Amino acid sequence: MTTMPFPARDYLPVLRELTGAFADALRTGDPAAKVPDCGDWTLADLGAHLGSVHRWVAEVLRTGEPQPDDFEAGPDLVSWYAESARLLLDELSAAEPGDRCWHFGGTEKTKAFWFRRQVHETAVHLVDAGSAYVLDPAVAADGVDEVLGAMLPRVTRWHAVPELPGPVSLRATDTGDVWTVHPGEPPALGPATDGASVEAPARDLLLRLWKRTGPDPRVEGDAAAALLAAPLTP
Repeated sequence: MTTMPFPARDYLPVLRELTGAFADALRTGDPAAKVPDCGDWTLADLGAHLGSVHRWVAEVLRTGEPQPDDFEAGPDLVSWYAESARLLLDELSAAEPGDRCWHFGGTEKTKAFWFRRQVHETAVHLVDAGSAYVLDPAVAADGVDEVLGAMLPRVTRWHAVPELPGPVSLRATDTGDVWTVHPGEPPALGPATDGASVEAPARDLLLRLWKRTGPDPRVEGDAAAALLAAPLTP
């Protein structure tokens, strides 16, 4: 079983690996290649987006306050992205996780939020970039926990969430972690129950919750199908 979330600083070596792998994907990929599951984005668009997110979060960490996201990628996208990742990692390395800082999730406004969020932002977009990087199952399980425990309670800020006809248990077959989502406005985690279920390796659950295509999980019950169809993420 995975203890989630990890201590904030434990995310740093994971984020270094992920950003390095993403830079490699930009270096070796076709900038004009279409990115599945990201609308009409190309790989270059994806790199500009993730680099901008890194720079935005670095500014939020530096100031502790909301910041505009109005960055433009430089002419050398690979170098610009690498610099973006470095700026983010430098700010996180210097940060005290418990210090006050704005973020869009929950009531505990500290810098710790951004360590976890940037790992999972980068991990999902690394898959979008077509990288062969193998995500640690425990990290993927933590990403599932973030979606269900941190994103889902606040998803109504972005869009409506369809009602669930009953509880649904999500089971990560490789880590043994289980989450049970109960109906509500919005749905929320609660006690485990028998009934509808979704089973898959943690990475596949994470990607499905972020509405990425991939191997089909084992789905039992109408409530499970409704959960997978619902827009659970921003």
